Parts: sequence; C-alpha cells; structure tokens
Amino acid sequence: MIPLHWIRNLLSAGKPGGPVILPVEEQIKAWHTAAQNMTWNIKKDEFNRIEAPPLLTESDLEQGFTGVSLFFGFGDDGTGHADSVLSGKMAWDYACKRKKGRVWQSPYINFDKPDAFRLRSGAPRRPKGFYFAKIQTGDRFQSVTVSQVRRLFNSVTGCGPEGFQFLCITHPHFTELMSERKAPFMALADYDVAPYGFNDFFDVPQLFSSNRILGLGIGNVDQNYPGFGIPTLRL
Repeated sequence: MIPLHWIRNLLSAGKPGGPVILPVEEQIKAWHTAAQNMTWNIKKDEFNRIEAPPLLTESDLEQGFTGVSLFFGFGDDGTGHADSVLSGKMAWDYACKRKKGRVWQSPYINFDKPDAFRLRSGAPRRPKGFYFAKIQTGDRFQSVTVSQVRRLFNSVTGCGPEGFQFLCITHPHFTELMSERKAPFMALADYDVAPYGFNDFFDVPQLFSSNRILGLGIGNVDQNYPGFGIPTLRL
C-alpha cells in the first residue's frame, strides 16, 4: 500500500514530462505486474519501503531532465552493489516475453559474457533494490557521440540498466513514440559492448523501435547516429 503522506508527490512527479514520463504510482504498478509475470523475487517489503520521489529543480529542467523514473537493482556485483548487467538483462527478458516475437536482438549482444558486455569503467555502481533517478530521455544529446557525452559526465551519468527498465517495464508506450518518430532512439552510454567478445569494448547498446518492433543493436562510441539520442540520469 502506498503511504498516503506522499501520494501528492507521486501524482505530481510525472508533470514536468507531460504524457511521456508517467506518475510514479503507475510505475510502481508496472513493477508489480512485471515481478508477478516473471516470478522475480521482489518482496512486498521492498515495495513498501519505496520512499517519495525526488522533485525536479529549475536546474534539472534547464539541463533537459523531464521526469523521475523508478528502477531496480538485481543481484550483486561482489562489492555490495547491484549487478548492472543482470539488471538490464532481466528487463530485456521481460520485453521478449511480453512482446512475443516483436523484438530483435543483435547477435553481438551477449549479456552473459563479461568480456562482451559490462558496465563502463568509471560508471557509478547501482544500488540494490528500488531507486529513483531523474531522467533526460535523449532529446538533449542527438548530434554528439557517446564518447563526447561521457566527457561531460559529473553530477550526471548515462543510462545502463535504466534504459532497458524504462522502455521494457515502466514506459513501454515510449517505444510507440519511437516508432512514430516522436522520440529519439536511445544509446545507453553507461554500458560497454565488445562485439567480438575479447574485451574489445568500443560499442554501446542501442535501443530502438520501428514498425512496432523493439530492437537491441550496437553502435560505435565515436560515431553519431541520426535518430539516436543519449539519455542521461541524475542518480
């Protein structure tokens, strides 16, 4: 049950992003549904411990942040933080089950090989369990490369597992906006991909949607791709 003392915050959290960023209350419902459908071991107590979402500041709005989204850190990376690769894979598996054949995945993506897919060096470790982040969904960075944007990271960072969880769990309607070219595709700047699986990390995952097919591909960190934006987070 959501505590009454912050229902008002929940309902207002999505306003800065209009119809794109959903109120947090709806995002919690989406997590409930996903956890039940996938039999994830997310206990009721973890839902009950979700606190009030942070509010966007004027500075956040100026930097392109349009809302607050709810994420979840699965597993353990051995340092007491979540396993960020697993956290992304779980969300992608959910999309593959829910969309039943209306997904495409590059053969160069292998979540299960550490020398082929990882959280980028220097990226902030993600917490276990539920956490909020302010999100800029990619509109701000559409004419630059991932390498260039990474050099700007200080109080912000790129999407890693959050990109998968945003599109596949809490905001699946966003893929429709992509198909209609009303929103940019996403390059997930906090992941590294080695396309040949020998620690040759020079690509990042790319999420896109066309003709209602959700795609997971890769792109070079030093190349700009028309139609793709680079979403960022303030954790």
